Amino acid sequence: MEKTFVMLKPGVLQRRIVGEVLSRFERKGLKLIALKLLQMDTAMVEAHYAEHKGKDFYEKLLAYTLSGPVVAMILEGEDGIAAVRRLVGPTDTRESLPGTIRGDYAYRTRLNIVHASDSPASAAREIALFFKPEEIIEWEDGNAQWY
Repeated sequence: MEKTFVMLKPGVLQRRIVGEVLSRFERKGLKLIALKLLQMDTAMVEAHYAEHKGKDFYEKLLAYTLSGPVVAMILEGEDGIAAVRRLVGPTDTRESLPGTIRGDYAYRTRLNIVHASDSPASAAREIALFFKPEEIIEWEDGNAQWY
């Protein structure tokens, strides 16, 4: 089983669709092992998006992420990172097909509503940035046989 990090950006809360988006991951069979609502500060957003510093969209990305609370979560599943990335769809919303989260809920790339780890290294770094070890709840999924 592979752990991955997902962050629902402020637009998800502002549009009141947290439950809809979260249910997409659950229906796929991914196991939720950590979840929190938080208002990120500038230092945390800069650390999270450090690889984008200097890019033309960086400042707007920071402003959007700081514009309201986010929902941070850790999901776990077989090939979890790839499974989440398929559900989320491409970052460029022009390429996000209907049926993906971005394809169904995001119109512009800058407001693409969700961040998902793109590699095991990113997942480990992001999980450590957002969660303390004691906030991660390992539990036995009695329904795992169905997924």
